[in-house]
Amino acid sequence: MDPIDIFRAPALAGLPHGFLGRRGGVSTGVHAGLNVGVGSDDDADAVMENRRRAAEAVLPGAALTTVFQVHSPDVVVATQAWPIADRPPADAMVTDRPGLLLGILTADCAPVLFADAAAGIVGAAHAGWKGALGGVTDQTIEAMVRLGADRSRIAAAIGPCIARTSYEVDEGFAQRFEAADPANERFFTPGRPQHFQFDLEGYVAHRLAAAGLMQVTALGLDTYPDTDRFFSFRRATHRGDPGYGRQISLIGLPIA
Repeated sequence: MDPIDIFRAPALAGLPHGFLGRRGGVSTGVHAGLNVGVGSDDDADAVMENRRRAAEAVLPGAALTTVFQVHSPDVVVATQAWPIADRPPADAMVTDRPGLLLGILTADCAPVLFADAAAGIVGAAHAGWKGALGGVTDQTIEAMVRLGADRSRIAAAIGPCIARTSYEVDEGFAQRFEAADPANERFFTPGRPQHFQFDLEGYVAHRLAAAGLMQVTALGLDTYPDTDRFFSFRRATHRGDPGYGRQISLIGLPIA
């Protein structure tokens, strides 16, 4: 079996974290690899084993917690791991509890990990286009500040997501962003007639910088073309696959 792929960000060095790919899991078929999506059609036992392996690879002994992601700007404070069946509907989490591992699931959307190491506060956000436009990263930063983080110290990293060259959208999509801010036009380049290529990673990085963060890293990894390393909803849709997996991005505070 392949080893688990873990992509790390220098800005978050010193804290347990990682953007995981699809390698190293027990799932088979269209979900082959480290599929952690409990909402997928994969075997439930395989998904739970993959989640266990993912957590152990980043912070052994930690309690993994995730949310029921709904493409919102909503953030919750995690004080303990929620049971799978009782995950709160939200798209970001923050915590100051050592040994609690925050997990964000993606399959083209942008995972964003946050940390104020000095304050001992971390966060994780799922930034699809809807959540990103709605301000999920801004709300995550605000939630960290309410816990005691200092905005000037918060570092953020954007993990594997669909890149501009792979992300075709229509005119109505582009107009939503330009209605929010005409300067958002720069995140769209013309494609085939009446279509554009959207830079999700660039937009998320812009929102983080505009929110006052001075340490922002984008890994520049495109989920769409790299079949062996990443799951991709859009790729699965274009190929007519009967399902698709989800990868996970994790951050936590060391166990005391």
